[in-house]
Amino acid sequence: MERSYDNLSAKEVFQTLGACVKGFRLASVLTPVFMILEVIMEMIIPMLMASIIDEGVSVGNMNHIYTTGFKMIAAALFGLFAGVMGGRFGALASTGLARNLRRDMYANIQTFSFSNIDRFSSSGLVTRLTTDVTNVQNAYQMILRMFMRAPASLVSAVFMSLLISPKLASIYIVAVFFLGGFLVFVMRRVTGYFRQVFEKYDELNESVEENVSAIRVVKAFVRGGFENARFSKAAENIYRLFVRAETMLITNMPVMQFTVYACILSISYFGARLIVSDELSTGQLMSLLAYCMNILVSLMMLSIIFVMVSMSAASARRITEVLREKPDIAEPERPVTEVKDGAVEFRNVSFSYGGNSEKAVLKNIDISIRSGETVGIVGGTGSGKTSLVNLISRLYDVNSGELLVGGVNVREYSLETLRNSVAVVLQKNEIFSGSILENLRWGKEDATMEEVRSAAKAACADEFIERMEEGYDTWIEQGGSNISGGQKQRLCISRALLKSPRILILDDSTSAVDTATDAKIRAAFREYIPEVTKLIIAQRISSVKDADRILVLDQGRVSGFDTHEALMESNGIYRDVYESQNGNGDFDE
Repeated sequence: MERSYDNLSAKEVFQTLGACVKGFRLASVLTPVFMILEVIMEMIIPMLMASIIDEGVSVGNMNHIYTTGFKMIAAALFGLFAGVMGGRFGALASTGLARNLRRDMYANIQTFSFSNIDRFSSSGLVTRLTTDVTNVQNAYQMILRMFMRAPASLVSAVFMSLLISPKLASIYIVAVFFLGGFLVFVMRRVTGYFRQVFEKYDELNESVEENVSAIRVVKAFVRGGFENARFSKAAENIYRLFVRAETMLITNMPVMQFTVYACILSISYFGARLIVSDELSTGQLMSLLAYCMNILVSLMMLSIIFVMVSMSAASARRITEVLREKPDIAEPERPVTEVKDGAVEFRNVSFSYGGNSEKAVLKNIDISIRSGETVGIVGGTGSGKTSLVNLISRLYDVNSGELLVGGVNVREYSLETLRNSVAVVLQKNEIFSGSILENLRWGKEDATMEEVRSAAKAACADEFIERMEEGYDTWIEQGGSNISGGQKQRLCISRALLKSPRILILDDSTSAVDTATDAKIRAAFREYIPEVTKLIIAQRISSVKDADRILVLDQGRVSGFDTHEALMESNGIYRDVYESQNGNGDFDE
């Protein structure tokens, strides 16, 4: 379950996102500078226009008309240049911020422990890296360009209007306060809706992700209708929230138009009366009407900015949550950078997910495994087998007790050193799109072809690779969809062997291969990596029967730890499993 981001202060959000502007600060400064220059030119043009009317047209002074007209053209061209440059630098700054946000979030995610990842759903992280960043990018560009331009234009237009006619300018001031109050009211209402929208986006992405990745299962069980209904429900939730938010937002336009027309009518009416009484010239009235449009367009821009900020506020907090997340497992101050051997010792270890001691997955584990020993691990579903081996490479940290590898507490090792010394083939085999060779070299980037073939042979993967037309250059589709489950498992084992680890962990990693191939792999281990400590989690007793010792787990506790023969005599759980499998065929428990 994802943690809430409501507890983040605005200061924390600004500081975190502000740090990601690095490299684009100059563009972020130049954008508002050019926007203000554009505003200055826009403010000059109405004054020049008034001069043409009052001092040129009214008195027939063509020389003044030409001179002032050229000044207007120059001001317009310079304003155009400033606007273009402001747009260019604004785009540079906003896209640069988006790039940095995605890069920094992705880099921080790579440092997360399993417990950190458990707090964020994969669909939620995808939404933050895509939709949320895009919202912040658009809002940042709007802020740099319009948030500087609109207030500057608004203030300048009001100031110029006050210079021309304080009486008529008071109409603008009333309109500004009226629209400003209305925008604040709308923004407060819609912000809550947008927060809910992005939470619903996570649910929508989760539905898509699960459906696409498991499309074969969906089709096999004819569950397309169910998945359609599930997706439609998620989409409907987003639709309803957007309708509510947009219903509030669309009131901006009619209110804005009403204010615009009211101001124009008021200025025209009162301005005409002032002209009649010689308190105002025709050119000044034209200028006031031009400033009226500047003021109201500025307010319109501000309303758009408020909408963007409302939408991006929730996104900014969600992004900040990821950027400020600290790995639960940190590097020690003076890390040990060498693992002496593959000895593993659990000293009264207890562990629970989320640190909840009342729901401990492992309880008082106290065992010692010699370097180079092959240990089988068996137990029922939920007995803690996978949790036990995850502790060895510090994918999680123990809650109490000590865990030693090579005689050293795992907390004292550099994470890179420890994890490079422990090769893990997890229950869910992950194969990436690319060639077989590229996938295998995940274990060792500079592995020679001889090393690759040797590892593939030990995992019995060479048997099917050499039958493929392109051999090790055969392309693997995303998720390994063009190879079988057993082939994926053997490639994953080959990849782990290429790491030349001190400890090799196989978490039910031969469940999809036949028993004959399973036996070949175990025999190859004895020949290929005799010095490596091998921990093999299996449901089939036949997969661990020949191990040096077998660990039996029952509800997170050690039920037995001995050879096959000794456990058959002393451990009822192990004996029952063995007899049930041998009496009813070799099947998964």
